[in-house]
Formats: sequence, structure tokens, C-alpha cells
Amino acid sequence: MNLQQLIKQLANDSTESLSWFLPEIVLCAVIMLLLLVRLFDGKQRLDLWFVAIAGSVVSFLFSQPWLVCGGGVERTEIFTGLLVIDGFTIAVRSIILLFLVLFLVFTKISGIPDSDDSPDIYTLVFGATLGMCLMVSSNHLLMIFLAIEMASVPSYALAGMLKGRKRGSEAALKYAIYGAGAAGVMLYGISLLAGLTSSAHLPTIALQLAENLGTMSGSEQLVLVLSGLLISVGLAFKLSAVPFHFWAPDVFHGSCAEVNAFLSIASKAAALGLLVRIGIGVGYVPGLEQEVAQDVEAGPAVVAGLLPVAEEAIEPIEDSVEQEVTVNEALQPVRDFIGKLIALLAMITCTFGNLAAYSQTNIKRLLAYSTIAHAGYMMMAIAPLMSSLGSDYGVAEGALSGLLLYIVVYVFMNLGAFAVVAFLRNYIASEEIADYSGMIRSRPYIVICLVLALFSLVGLPPLAGFLGKFAVFASIADAFRATDATYLLVLLLVGGVNTALSLYYYLRVAKIMVMEEPAEGVDIEQYPKAGLEAVYLVAITLPTALLIFFWNPVHAYVVDAVKALIS
Repeated sequence: MNLQQLIKQLANDSTESLSWFLPEIVLCAVIMLLLLVRLFDGKQRLDLWFVAIAGSVVSFLFSQPWLVCGGGVERTEIFTGLLVIDGFTIAVRSIILLFLVLFLVFTKISGIPDSDDSPDIYTLVFGATLGMCLMVSSNHLLMIFLAIEMASVPSYALAGMLKGRKRGSEAALKYAIYGAGAAGVMLYGISLLAGLTSSAHLPTIALQLAENLGTMSGSEQLVLVLSGLLISVGLAFKLSAVPFHFWAPDVFHGSCAEVNAFLSIASKAAALGLLVRIGIGVGYVPGLEQEVAQDVEAGPAVVAGLLPVAEEAIEPIEDSVEQEVTVNEALQPVRDFIGKLIALLAMITCTFGNLAAYSQTNIKRLLAYSTIAHAGYMMMAIAPLMSSLGSDYGVAEGALSGLLLYIVVYVFMNLGAFAVVAFLRNYIASEEIADYSGMIRSRPYIVICLVLALFSLVGLPPLAGFLGKFAVFASIADAFRATDATYLLVLLLVGGVNTALSLYYYLRVAKIMVMEEPAEGVDIEQYPKAGLEAVYLVAITLPTALLIFFWNPVHAYVVDAVKALIS
């Protein structure tokens, strides 16, 4: 291929790639517009919230979530393999962008940020959202690192957005320090994996591992395991998974409820999407059943012909082989390692989050530990996915669709909880649980919405949270029956016990608001009893309360979203 042909191929690839990249382009355009407005006095005449909400709506529409219906989105690599588009990418990206729309409406009603700070704050929010969209479509190790940093760095500044507040500045500093450490550790793991496999492209890494895993020396296998552990540090930090959760309670306590909602929902959805992308990317090659000889030295292009390598550069496999297995069978040890590692982290994370929430007196710290616990519940879906990926595709698809369903319901129930916290902060200037006592007498609609959100977080039927947990737990049970893996049974038992443990501290908040006498010195009667806050809370709470009656369309959507990913 000469230079002219190469340029023409790259131009054609870029044209096709841009058509799939329109949501991210819109986010970039909004960021540029918000930054340009800072150069002029127009910010004093124009409410930039309207610019932000218009950009978020357009970006959501360009994500084309309806394409997932029917499972018609085939896997497509764009920008020379740096990113990948499939039904899973479109679904998770659409969830993140839909949340962005709801989040911007939330900030407008709550009054944070104010008009002076809105250009800076909305720029940071859109920048972080751009990084999160790239996280769920990353197909290359360097793109994974860049996407995580694009999502993280604006989040550090958002944590300290309340100027002049020492606790917020402390939260931002802690967040940045932990993030820098996690990023450095993850980058070292990426360098080890890329050096070991001579590639940073996830499908190529999978093919290299399939071919060479059986003949690796002990030191090479040790490096491979070490690289996986180091990369998991960066992912665990984004998920606030134990033991990399230390930043979450302090950051949530120091920053405002609006930022907490953004970090606990959008960041979790993006990190889970990236976790799935990496797990499947290095542990499975969709639709590939060719045989690979594990005891000969040959490039991955010899195995499957998937790499852009000229035919004359491919050398044939030697005849002397001891065993031949399919590529995905050869990758079973990789999937087992990923599944067991994530299962262990998930069990520790949800257990610690629930136990630590017991003693909290501040509602934001309680919800921070609740977020940690729910990260553990959602991570549990990865274990049955990886354990059954090479043997029972129905179980694998059920696990992944269960995770997507959990993310959908988590958006509404967690956003509803933090919205109540923000509105009550505006009313009583307090975020202490004790000051919520007797709130049912003055603001019954707020109490009802918060109680429904909390009970949904527990997973009580008939609320939407029950659907998410049931889908994940059912996939674990199905995977256990299909594989007989003991750790899946332990994972299921730990998940059930933790659900029961979480009931106490959620009920405690409801009891204080409903059954106790109003706190002294808290006067909420001076504020209007209804308004945009009530409309927003009801709109957010309705999916939490009524989704169980209309769950079939949502379930069909998430099933369609994962079809092309693993089959």
C-alpha cells in the first residue's frame, strides 16, 4: 500500500468514524462555546444554562439510542481501532447523556451553580461527560487511560466548586491526590500489558494471549497477573471500590449534593461500561472459533486474520504442535482471573459500604457509603459474565443485560435521593440526618420521594431497585448452575446478606423523617410548599415507583443492547 492509498483509506475511515462520533463532537462544541462566552460580556446577558441544556439534548439525540432496538448495531471499530461502536456503547452512552439532561435541570432548580460560576462549572461537567463517553467506547489501552483522565480531572475541580468553603477545597485536594496515585499505578499496569503482548489494541491483546498464554514462562505469567492488578486499581478508584474508596466519603461530604449526584451516577455508569469493555476485550473474541496452537511462535494474524497485515507478511504455523484449542477456549484462564478478582472486590466493597453506613449522621456521607455498596452490587454482574462467556452465551447475555438494567434504575433512584438532599439544604441549611426529623409534617411530598428512593436502593419490591438486584442475582444463580463455580454461590450469598444489612440504615432515615418530632430551631414553613422542586422530584421518582409495571420494554432494550457484543 503506497502513501496515497494509505491517506485515502484514513480519510474514508475518518468520515465513517465521525458519523458515529457526533455526540462527542456536540459536547466539544458546547465546551468551546462556553469558553468563548467567557471572553465577552455576553455571559451577563445570556443564561448559559440554556446553552448547556440545548447542547445536552442535541448530544443525546445524536447518540441515537433507538438504533439498539432489534439488536441491529454491528460491532464497528472507528478511528483506526481506538474506539468501538456497538449496541452496548450506544446504550451506556445514551444513559450517560440522558442523565446529563436530568442533571442540568436539577442544577437549574437547586440554584447551584449561580450565573457567575455557570460557564466554568458547565464546562467542567461537559468535559467530564466527554471523557465518560469515551470510556465506554475505548478499544485501546492508551485511549482507556486518556478517557479516564478526561473524566477525572474536571471532577477534581467540581468537588471544590463552592468557593471559600474549606471542606470543599479539602475534598477536591484529597480527590486529586488519590486520583493522581491511581492514574500512575494504572499507567504502569498498562505499560506492562502492552510490553508483554506487543500491542495496546484490546482484540490484538486477546489474540496474543490466546496464542502465547500456554507457553509463557513463570515470570511472564507473573507480569501478566501484576499488570491486571495494577490496571484494576484505576478502575476500582473510579468505582470507589474497596480498598480504593477512601476518597468517596470525604469528597461527598465536602462537595455539594449536585456534584455528588454527578459523581455517583455518571462516573459509576462509565466505569462499569469500561470494566465490561476491558474484561471482554482481553478475555474474549466475538464470533471467533478458529483453532490456535499454543506452543508455537506466530503472530495473532496467523490465528484469525483479523489484523491489518499484508498476506505476504504472514508466516504459516509450524506443523509440530501438541494441542490445539479455539481462541476463546485458550482465553478461559484470563476470564477466570478477571471474574474471580472482580467477585472478590465486589463482595468486599458492598459489605464494607453497608457496614460503614450504619454509624453515619450526615446524609451525604451515608449516601456516599451507599454508593460504594451499590458499586459492589453492580460489579457482581461481571463475575457471571466472565465465567460463562466461553460456554453459555445466554447466561453471559443475561448477566450483561442485568447490569444495564441496574444502571438504568440506579440513575433515577440515586438522582432522586440527592435531589431531596439538595432541596432540603436550601430549606434548612443542614445536611445532618437529625435535622430531618418530623419532616413529614411540613414537606410530605419530599419525604415520600426520599423514602421511595431509599427503599428502592434497598431493593424492596415492587420498586425499581428490586428489578436491578433481582436481574444481577438471577444471572449469578444461572451462571452457578451452568459452571458449578463455587465462588459464584458465595457471591450470591454475600449479595443477599448485604441486601438485608442495608435495610437498617435506610429505614433509620425514613423513621427519623416520619416518626420523630420536628427538630428544634428548624423552621421550614417560611418556604413555599410546592413548585418546580415538587414537579422535578415527582418526575424523577415515578420511574422508581412504576418501572416494575412497565419493565418489559426496558428489559427488551437492554437485551438488544448486548446481543452484538458477545455473539
